[in-house]
Amino acid sequence: MDRAEKQATIDTLKGVFADAGAVVVTHNLGLTVAEMTDLRLRLRKEGAALKVVKNTLAQKALAGANGEAGDALFTGPVAIAYAPDPVTAAKISTQYAKDNDKFVVVGGLMGETVLDAKGVDALAKLPSLDQLRGKIIGLLNAPATKIAGVVQAPAGQLARVIGAYAAKDAA
Repeated sequence: MDRAEKQATIDTLKGVFADAGAVVVTHNLGLTVAEMTDLRLRLRKEGAALKVVKNTLAQKALAGANGEAGDALFTGPVAIAYAPDPVTAAKISTQYAKDNDKFVVVGGLMGETVLDAKGVDALAKLPSLDQLRGKIIGLLNAPATKIAGVVQAPAGQLARVIGAYAAKDAA
């Protein structure tokens, strides 16, 4: 890899670290190509990505922004999972790590915050952005549904009374 390629990779990684909601740092020693492809497909399906990175280039891309704790994550065979949503990459990575012993979540980066493996696991347990949006919409729609029910109730009661008088007269 020549100097220009290294600089292009560093610039790409800087963009990933800046744009991603959270970056999950993993060790992937011993994973087969099929297993890596399976993980990549799972991530891609949810709008996330996985990239195998060279440690020195990742550390240069971070440029000490996260201190020694951030640099310490990048040792050994490292791959990063990232997505615009902070929860997506963490959920899929931790689930895959539970299913596969060769894949280990080391930690993560969320803005300027360095997360350990437990922090990434806690992040994975949070609801995703889409789930939160669904809950908010449900909460917003609930009062409107209740108001519609209350407004329609007197009309329904009136119709039942008229129906009862009609049935009484018919008998």
